[in-house]
Amino acid sequence: MEKKTSPMEKKIKSKILIIGGTGFIGFHLAKKCLNLGWKVTSFSTKKPKSLRKLKQVKYLTGNLNSKLSLKKINKEFDYVVNLGGYVDHKNKVGNYNTHYIGCKNLVKIFSDKNIRLFLQIGSGAEYENIKSPHKEHFNCNPKSIYGRPKYLATNYLIKEFKKNKFPCAIVRLYQVYGERQDTNRIIPFIIKSCLMDKIFPCSDGKQLRDFIDVEQVINALEKILKSKKVLGQIINIGSGKPIKVRSVIEKINILIKKGKPEFGKIAMRKEEFIKYYPDINKAKKLIGWKPKKNFIKSLSATINFEKKLFKKNKRQIA
Repeated sequence: MEKKTSPMEKKIKSKILIIGGTGFIGFHLAKKCLNLGWKVTSFSTKKPKSLRKLKQVKYLTGNLNSKLSLKKINKEFDYVVNLGGYVDHKNKVGNYNTHYIGCKNLVKIFSDKNIRLFLQIGSGAEYENIKSPHKEHFNCNPKSIYGRPKYLATNYLIKEFKKNKFPCAIVRLYQVYGERQDTNRIIPFIIKSCLMDKIFPCSDGKQLRDFIDVEQVINALEKILKSKKVLGQIINIGSGKPIKVRSVIEKINILIKKGKPEFGKIAMRKEEFIKYYPDINKAKKLIGWKPKKNFIKSLSATINFEKKLFKKNKRQIA
């Protein structure tokens, strides 16, 4: 006979810990979870910027490599999402400690807890030398300062799942963009440069990249968190429709009607690939997710938000 759920049990909220909850994707995920009625805790190295602060989130600060900091994580959670990142992709030690050692430290904390899912946010950089479109698999061999520790973390988690049934899944993201993103990423950098009517240098823009807006990524993460099919799986999340970087820059320039990109002024990095995008069929089949938004509409919405923010900041300075 099926057990009936009491009214008290129905009111119990899911609890989620977001490592890197003060970042761009972390903010949007936290906002989504609050809308679902979940209790949200963030663990990051710094307090949130005012632009990405949410009143109902509990913010903890610390370092994933500090035992003293990690003692702050002393509550039970249903979900843990590891969005911990390291901004400087040229710092070998920093990336290794944050992305690999940090992940191992988190697993040690939650290996004896009754969590439903530990969701590791990986990267398309883990595929590195593999021909696009990338299909999910474990046998990668990235050498880059950023891609290598991300891949080591993935391998460690898969071993923990197979050996100890640690409830984990890995999402490999590509070029995510949207509102409230820092200007150290290409789309917000181009938007800001155009809004300021700058002449700015670019590469020739021949690179094919996969751009997807953050709202669609969050929808995918929600489906993954709620799915029982994802344990031990690697899932690519992207638009599935690569576009030339030059086309993106030109579209932003046309929509804003300001700024002057100087193509070919910046040389491509030696390790940079011309084609770099995912196969997303697994996400469609496994969790029933597929990107819905039109790129131009999503890009226009991001530009409109940044325009309002730009005007507001100008007024405050004046």
